[in-house]
Amino acid sequence: MTAAGVRRGGLVTFGEAMGRITADQIGLLDVSRTFTLSVGGAESNVAVAAARLGADVTWAGRLGGDSVGDLIERRLRTEGVRSRITRDDGFTGLMVCSRRTNAGVRVDYHRAGSAGSRLTQDDVGEDLIRRAAALHVTGITPALSETARATTLWAVRTARAVGVTVSVDVNYRSKLWRPQEAAPVLRELVTQADVVFAGPDEAALVLGTDEAYASMRARQPLVLARALAALGAHEAIVKDGPRGCAAVIGDREYVQAAVPVETVDPVGAGDAFVAGYLVELLAGSDAGTRLTTATRTGAYAVTVPGDCEGLPFRHELDSFTAAEDVAR
Repeated sequence: MTAAGVRRGGLVTFGEAMGRITADQIGLLDVSRTFTLSVGGAESNVAVAAARLGADVTWAGRLGGDSVGDLIERRLRTEGVRSRITRDDGFTGLMVCSRRTNAGVRVDYHRAGSAGSRLTQDDVGEDLIRRAAALHVTGITPALSETARATTLWAVRTARAVGVTVSVDVNYRSKLWRPQEAAPVLRELVTQADVVFAGPDEAALVLGTDEAYASMRARQPLVLARALAALGAHEAIVKDGPRGCAAVIGDREYVQAAVPVETVDPVGAGDAFVAGYLVELLAGSDAGTRLTTATRTGAYAVTVPGDCEGLPFRHELDSFTAAEDVAR
C-alpha cells in the first residue's frame, strides 16, 4: 500500500525489548562505579517515540519473568504504548553501554537464548496485523533465532496480503549474524516493503557489496535510495547520520540536511528518525513534512542520553524546531 493509500488505524511493531545498562563515567568499564538502568530495543524505541508524537501504537514481544521484564512492561504502559506481551521463563536480554572516550558509545549485547529470541507467530497474532494501518519491522528480529526470523517473514507477508502498509528498517547488526547470512533475508524483507529505511552500509549490504556499491555508499546516498526503490518499495529512505538523508518517494527524489546538534548519545537516533517519519506518514502528511519531522526527531534524540527516555513529545519537538529556526 502506498502512502496515498494508508488507511485509518495504528502502528504495530514487534521485536526484542531489552534492559539497557549504561556506565555513568567515561573510561574503561571496569573502573566505572555507577550505572543507569533503562530500556532499549529498536522496535520499542520506535513505539515509544511514535506514541510521544501522538500516534496510536502497539508493541508485541516476549519478556522474561524477571525485574527487567517488569520494568519494560511498566515503561510501555506509562508511555501509552499498547502491548501484547508474552511472559517467558527465560531471561530478558540486556545491552551494556560504555564510553572509553567521549568520541562514541560501545554497546555489548547479552541476548543469546533470551525470552525475546523465542518470539513466535502466536506472540504477534494475525488479528493484530489485520487491524493495523502500518506494520513496522527491523532486520534485528530475524537475526535473533529461527523462530523470530520465521515470525518476521510471516508478519510481513500477512500484512501485504491484507493491504497493511509494511515498513522495514534494515538495521543490520554484525554482532548477531554474518553479512553472507543476513543479506538474502534482509533483501527479501526489503522487496516486500512499502517503506524502507537503511543506512548507506546497510543499503549496500542489501544491494550487493561490490566496488560499484562501495563507491556509491561513499558519495551518493541518493543513488542507493534509487536502487532500494527499484526493488519495489514506494518509499526508500537512506539515513546518513549527521549528513542528513536521501529519499526516493514515489516518482520524486529528496535530499534532506541534518539538524546540526551536539551529540550526547547516538544510540537510538535511527529509531527516532523512523518514528518521526511513520507518524507523519500515518497522519497523511506530505513527503517533505515526513522527512523534516524524521530528521528533527533523530536530531533531538542524540542530544539526550538513553534509548527512549529522552525522546521528544510533540510540543517539545515543536519547541526544538522553533529554536533551530531562530539559530539559523
